[in-house]
Amino acid sequence: MESFFSRYKNPLILVAVLFVQVIALATQIKQPDNPNSPNSVRTSLLRKWAATAFAPLEKGLAGTENVFRRTWRNYVDLHDVRKENRDLKDKVDQLKIEQAQLKEQAEQTRRLQALLGFKQKFVGETIAAQIVSGGGSEQSRVVYIDRGSSDGMKANMPVITPDGIVGKIKEVYPWTSQVLLLTDRESGAGVVLEKARLQGVLHGLGQGETQVNDIMSDEKVQAGEQIVTSGGDGIYPKGLPVGTVTSAASDRDSEPFLRIKVKLAANLDQLEEVLVITKMAEQTPQVVEDPNAARAADVLSRRLPTVTRSVDKNAVAPPDAKKPITAPRKKVNAPIPAGGEKPPQ
Repeated sequence: MESFFSRYKNPLILVAVLFVQVIALATQIKQPDNPNSPNSVRTSLLRKWAATAFAPLEKGLAGTENVFRRTWRNYVDLHDVRKENRDLKDKVDQLKIEQAQLKEQAEQTRRLQALLGFKQKFVGETIAAQIVSGGGSEQSRVVYIDRGSSDGMKANMPVITPDGIVGKIKEVYPWTSQVLLLTDRESGAGVVLEKARLQGVLHGLGQGETQVNDIMSDEKVQAGEQIVTSGGDGIYPKGLPVGTVTSAASDRDSEPFLRIKVKLAANLDQLEEVLVITKMAEQTPQVVEDPNAARAADVLSRRLPTVTRSVDKNAVAPPDAKKPITAPRKKVNAPIPAGGEKPPQ
């Protein structure tokens, strides 16, 4: 072994020096994620190499772990299947009753939206992805998924779960993508309180906390109120669940606004699979009119009593009734006969 190193000492030193120089250059060189955008985020070449190299390994480890976890979970969950089935049947019956009550309101809402030409964005297409690794610190919360530019991923695509929204894609690599979670300080989402209909902006505070800003302190916000996306930020479609209000108090740092703490609907600490919204569908509600349905105005006209006016031809006009005014006749002078006598008047 010593003879090997002594024989190839100079070439080994040269290779080591070149390797160190390449690593140093890759650290200093930064390339934009989107060459067509002048304001695109620039990422170091070394970071891209590392993400591309370790993504398949992380994906394989995550897949193996998920297989064992799912097998154990399915075995344990078999004990509670009957009880869960009974609970689900009760919930289905309750939802059917609520659906019957809300059907008429939904039809009325669609008619009004169609009348106003209201357009709303819906989830068009999604693609499933797995969390392969986490990153960042308590102040910067990011995760990596096993989908990249080869799968059609783009920056600012919303990432959700069936429970609620998670975040958005920040950086895209060939085989993986970086997702900025809602708890990060740089994140944000337009939200609305479901009952109070107050709109605000959800921001991350780091350390796994979030809060809603831009709501006046004179508004009444109660703990436990549901929060959904407003659709005004141009990223998340309207109506997706966000979380619930845990507390609301005046913010001394930014008066006169409230400091509303929010518990997210999606558990960001136990993410395994997520959905990436790759396409948004814009739709105008269409209402199919029933030809047999009568208009409300026609129904009211049939129900309201009608007043008929009869005219009596033999009725005598009152004494103060105005008589028709006739133009006076003009006197016409008759021609005088030849005898000189005037005709009788």
